[in-house]
Amino acid sequence: MIYIKTKKEIELIRESCRIVAETLQLVKSHVAPGVTTSELDQIAEDYIRSNNAIPAFKGYSQGGAPGFPGSICASVDDAVVHGIPDSRRLKEGEIISIDVGVLKNNYYGDAALSVAVGKVSEEKKKLLKVTEESLYKGIEQAIAGNRIHDISAAVQKYVEENGFSVVRDLCGHGVGRFLHEEPSIPNFGKKGTGARIKNGMTLAIEPMVNAGNFKVVTDSDGWTVLTADGSPSAHFEHTILINGNKPEILTVC
Repeated sequence: MIYIKTKKEIELIRESCRIVAETLQLVKSHVAPGVTTSELDQIAEDYIRSNNAIPAFKGYSQGGAPGFPGSICASVDDAVVHGIPDSRRLKEGEIISIDVGVLKNNYYGDAALSVAVGKVSEEKKKLLKVTEESLYKGIEQAIAGNRIHDISAAVQKYVEENGFSVVRDLCGHGVGRFLHEEPSIPNFGKKGTGARIKNGMTLAIEPMVNAGNFKVVTDSDGWTVLTADGSPSAHFEHTILINGNKPEILTVC
């Protein structure tokens, strides 16, 4: 079931998304060689809780996996998503995806960005740029009357034109009343197919883009998704509101 949000619900989702956006920018500002992903996690949790909100990912479980132990997903280099924060120190030349979810007043916000750790290779610079730009290509298609796979096709076309591949085993989703709602929003697909996009939908669009092959595997920790070929991966995400002919990005500050 795809939920159409009321005006009151939208304002509550907007508040959760504000905290997500501010948390992401705060954590991003602390990314540097030598910093541990657990330190970034603590910064995020402290800020979220200071806003009388709850880290949505902490304790979250899916597919029989143990509850996620972190407040953020911290996915480095060949980790696509769902990386568990730990004591490893970031190294010059790596890239890290930071994914944040917030629950406040029973409504969710969700977003992610990827950041270079110090100086990175030209390939990684391009990967970051293309992945972020593909997110906005998808958002451009998120208008009332279009279909969900119009978003998907726009992301796929842009990514593949630039020589990269979109992950096919994971997708974006509705968000708001629950962290993950219908509809699923893949990053590949045929334009003109999928559910009709309607005003009042709140969607989390999130391209996950690999420098190499699109295939992924899940690590032995039960959470971290890795590129099958060991190539680097980038991830960007926004929660948006469908509101007429101009989608509104809620996870900006």
